[in-house]
Amino acid sequence: MPTLRNLLIISLCAVHVGACSRCSAPDNADAGHDASAIASSQAPPLDTAPVPAPPPPGQPGASATAGETEPAPTRDCPRGMLRVPGGVPPRGVSPAEPQQVQPFCIDRWEASLVDKNTGMSISPYYPPERRAAVHIAATWEKQRQEIGGDAARQIPLPPLPAWQRQRDVEPVAVSRAGVVPNGYMSGVIAERACRNAGKRLCRHDEWILACEGDKRQRYPYGVEYRQGACNIFRALHPAAELHDNASIGHLDPRLNLVKEPSGDPLLRRTGATLKCRSTWGDEALWDMNGNLDEWVEDDRGRFDGGFFSRSKRDGCESTVTAHRKDYFDYSTGARCCSSGD
Repeated sequence: MPTLRNLLIISLCAVHVGACSRCSAPDNADAGHDASAIASSQAPPLDTAPVPAPPPPGQPGASATAGETEPAPTRDCPRGMLRVPGGVPPRGVSPAEPQQVQPFCIDRWEASLVDKNTGMSISPYYPPERRAAVHIAATWEKQRQEIGGDAARQIPLPPLPAWQRQRDVEPVAVSRAGVVPNGYMSGVIAERACRNAGKRLCRHDEWILACEGDKRQRYPYGVEYRQGACNIFRALHPAAELHDNASIGHLDPRLNLVKEPSGDPLLRRTGATLKCRSTWGDEALWDMNGNLDEWVEDDRGRFDGGFFSRSKRDGCESTVTAHRKDYFDYSTGARCCSSGD
């Protein structure tokens, strides 16, 4: 993870692969934006107080994806995961990867984080590391008043819960529907959060195979790109909205709160993009393409899938290898796998 003295430099200078200073709007997208797109951005109630984490999917009080009831655990997989039977190497995998993908389990939804010791939900708008989170909150309380337009400067930071300021957290990755997934995750933290959940990061070949679904399609929904089917290539870039420059300020805690004028948030809750389903029989994985980039197992650093404002149309083959495992920004999240033994 970046050292504290480097966080401000990274926050102002980090350049996200695939971003441009003013990304052109994709076909059939609403390219308009104004102050109302950001002025109405608010942190969900989850982050206003240290409330207990919601129960795991399938238990009383748990939320489910719109239009879907949380299924029972599949054979050999814990609740919240889906079993992929394995198969031949998927597209986009280098010859150095294993030649046969063995059966495995994978989380149905992008990871949200809870603290191992308290069960509290960890804010998705800050890194899950106390010192870094406190430093970023203090830095951006000042920086938000110095960069960007007048309307953007008035947008407050999402609260960093007092309990996260006061003690270290031990992140555990949870797979559940209908919640804001955690960004600001480094590959190191993602690996630890999966391990704390009794899982591991997915391998690159596993991740692509899972994304392609049982029909082995380039996109979760089919063989041809369809704008809006997954939460990617959005008309707006949050850093352009808040800072007037898409290439700076990628640690600003407000970035994942930005909304389109219609009120549609750039970062959506898990499972909210209903067409973005990688189907396996009667079951599905959600948001494999877009929403957040997802760290996978790679000693050199790699994340797959793309995030909401990445201007790419490569579907399940979308991957970035430009950052080390200690890198993080607003768009980096995770999804866990297990062997299913």
